[in-house]
Amino acid sequence: MLKHWIPQAIVWLKQSLEPVPHERNELDWKSALTGNKERLVEHLIAFANHPNGGFLVFGVRDDATLAGVAQSEVAQIINTLANLGRDGVEPPLVVDHAVVDYQGVALLFVRIAEHANKPVHRRGKSIEEAWLRSGGTTRKASRQEVGGLMLNSQAPRWEDLRASTLLRSDEVFTLLDLPVIATLLQRPLHTEEGELLRWLVDEGMITPESNGYYLTNFGAMAAARNLEQFDTLKRKRIRVIRYRGLNKVETVDEMMGQKGYAIGFEGLISYLKRVLPHSEVIQQSLRTEVCLYPEIALRELVANALIHQDFTVTGSGPMIEIFDDRIEFTNPGSLLPGKRPDRLIGTTPESRNEVLASAFRRYRICEERGTGFQKVVESIELFGLPPIVFSSLESAFRVTLYAPKKFDDMTQAERIEACYQHAVLQYLSSQTVTNTTLRKRFKLHEKRRTVVSNLLKEAAEKGRIKRKDIESTSSKFAEYIPYWA
Repeated sequence: MLKHWIPQAIVWLKQSLEPVPHERNELDWKSALTGNKERLVEHLIAFANHPNGGFLVFGVRDDATLAGVAQSEVAQIINTLANLGRDGVEPPLVVDHAVVDYQGVALLFVRIAEHANKPVHRRGKSIEEAWLRSGGTTRKASRQEVGGLMLNSQAPRWEDLRASTLLRSDEVFTLLDLPVIATLLQRPLHTEEGELLRWLVDEGMITPESNGYYLTNFGAMAAARNLEQFDTLKRKRIRVIRYRGLNKVETVDEMMGQKGYAIGFEGLISYLKRVLPHSEVIQQSLRTEVCLYPEIALRELVANALIHQDFTVTGSGPMIEIFDDRIEFTNPGSLLPGKRPDRLIGTTPESRNEVLASAFRRYRICEERGTGFQKVVESIELFGLPPIVFSSLESAFRVTLYAPKKFDDMTQAERIEACYQHAVLQYLSSQTVTNTTLRKRFKLHEKRRTVVSNLLKEAAEKGRIKRKDIESTSSKFAEYIPYWA
C-alpha cells in the first residue's frame, strides 16, 4: 500500500538532485548511517520543528549519485533512528519509513512528522537545545527562534487523538460510513483507494502511521457506523429517555445512539419528531399532525449538545430527556469561562471542540455563527412556548424547552424571562420592546394592554430590561431594551 507521503518525498528528492545537487530544508540525503548519533538527533529535532516535517533519505552519496541501500541496512537504520527519537528527543518522536525504487535504485525514506508541541529539543536539556532546518542544513535555533517555536506550539486537541488501534485501509472503510459523509459535503466519493485515504487524512478523520492508519476521535465521533466498537467513545453515545409524567420516577423507554454524530443526526431528529407529542392543526383545509416543539429548535439544541460538550468529562455523554411538559438537553461540561447563561442568545460563537464545530458547519448541520439560540427563541415565540431555560450545572450544561403554555398559565418568573428574551431578539434586530410587540409575542388581545404594561414595569424593576430613553415619562409609548444593552 502506497503511503500518502511518498509522492511528495520523491518530488523533493528529484528537485534536490536536479539540475544542480543541493539539499532542501524538507529533505536531507545520506549515503549510509553515520556513527555520529548526536548529529542524527539534531536532524530529527530539526525536521520535527520544521513546518510539515521532513525526510532523511539513505542511499544517496555526497556527490548526489545513487548508491542504494541493502536490506540488511534498512533494519539497522530504522532501529537506530527509532531509538534516538524515543530516548534522545523531547517530546519523543515516532518515525515512519518506506523503501522506494527510485530510478532503479532502492532508497530508504525516513519521514519525521512535524510535532505539534514545540520546541522539540534534546532530551534532558533546556528548551534552548533545539535545532532548525535552514538553507538545506541543520543548525541550532537562536533564543528568538525558540520563542517563535513556542508561539507556534499547540497542545494536542481531543479530536486529533487516536480512537482506534492501528488499522488496515479496508478496516478504516468498514468502520466509517463514508458515503453519508460525502453526501453531507455534497461531493462525490473517491473510488481509488489512495485518493480516498488522502481525503480522510485531509479531513482529519485518520492519521497515517507506519503500515496502517489510526482513526481519530473526530473521525469516529463524526462518521462511525457503530460507536460501541470504540472503548473510549461508547459512553459518548447520545441517550434519549422518555418518562411518564413530570419527573423521572417512571421510564417509558430509552434509546442509545449507535452511529457517529454527523451520519446519525438526521435519524435522531426524525426519531424525536416521532416520539414527541403532536397536536392537530388545519392547513389548507386538511388536518395535519404537527410536533408541539418547533423542528428548528430541536435541531439547534441537539447540535449544541453534541458539539459543545466537554469530551474530557468521562463516564457521561449527551442526553435528551422527554417529560410530559418539557424536553431537556444535557451535555457534559459546564459553560466556558466568561460565559453566562442569560447572555448566550446572539453571542459570538465559541467552542471547546473547534474541529467538530467546523465540520458540522461544512456538513450543513449548524452554521457556527452564534445564531443557534437566537433561532430557538424566535421559533418558540412563534409556537407560543414559554421561555427557554439555560442551566449551568456543576459539570454539565442543560437547556430546557417547555411545551406550549398560555400566558395566564405561565408563572410570573416565566413571563419576565420571556420578556427579557423577547427584548434580546428585538435588540439583535435593531428594534425595541413595546407593549405592542410583547402582546404579539404572548398572542394577547389589545384589551390586555394594562397587564402587559405591568409586566414590562416589573421586568424593569427586576433588572432584566431597561427603558431605552431614561428621560421619557410616557408609559403608553415606552420602549425597552435588554439590561446590558
